Amino acid sequence: MKDPKETETEDHGILAASIERLEEQDIPRALDLKDKLDQGGVLDEMDIGFLERVFTEAEELKPLVERHPEHLALAARLMDLYHAITTQALKNEADKA
Repeated sequence: MKDPKETETEDHGILAASIERLEEQDIPRALDLKDKLDQGGVLDEMDIGFLERVFTEAEELKPLVERHPEHLALAARLMDLYHAITTQALKNEADKA
């Protein structure tokens, strides 16, 4: 069994790296994707790959966020953004058909 202090230190490192990636890469890409979709665009393979990655990572980080509920609001806002993206993507695909 891990020492609680070791787990806490590890958690903070993972959280710091995850938040940095969100700020520098994932959120800007998601906002660009939302803009693309809001203008009637559709997802391409790279967009779908990006969404698959962020959903997989979100699932993997779920236990960490549960241990650190101070990050629940951020996680919820991200899920709202990704939900808006997928909803608009489906609408755009249906409109194209």
